[in-house]
Amino acid sequence: MLSSPIVLQMPPELQMTDEQFFEFCQINRDLRIERNQFGNISIMSPTGGKTGYRSGSLFGELYIWTLQNGTGICFDSSTGFRLSTGAERSPDASWIKLERWNSLSEEQQEKFVPIFPDFVIELRSPSDNLKPLKEKMVEYMAEPGVQLGWLIDCKNRKVYIYRPGMAEECLENPTTVSGSPVLPGFILNMSKIW
Repeated sequence: MLSSPIVLQMPPELQMTDEQFFEFCQINRDLRIERNQFGNISIMSPTGGKTGYRSGSLFGELYIWTLQNGTGICFDSSTGFRLSTGAERSPDASWIKLERWNSLSEEQQEKFVPIFPDFVIELRSPSDNLKPLKEKMVEYMAEPGVQLGWLIDCKNRKVYIYRPGMAEECLENPTTVSGSPVLPGFILNMSKIW
């Protein structure tokens, strides 16, 4: 298992089109692959057991709320989204309002989603450095449509909350985190995550 992502810097003449990058990701399904706005590719190995359990718990809680609420759909960590900068990212869990999702064509829904979610969660694994994750959250908040983001740092028992145009908020060892008003009634019990 890789302890941190491998970053491949790609010269301009070797840049992949969106279609080629999608295909590259499909034939390397065992890896988490992202591409930044400069075309550089980050390759991450599958997570360890604890991180996988935490990520599964996050997605499970969001999925249950999504079914009950009915106003959007949620995605797991294997879903790729294309940012307005051209970067492709895969948040650990995310949610999009139905009207935004339904505005996409069938083809757009099948490939990397060309809009970014309304709500995103990133989970810090033990090998992750905090600074790049915070930079990624700032990148997310600059995207049209994004309303809320959580960066969950299990190592330090902190949850960083991001909203467009607002300063980062840090919760120290919270027992719960609320998604309201973006996700009304969604409350994540942190005892399932810590």
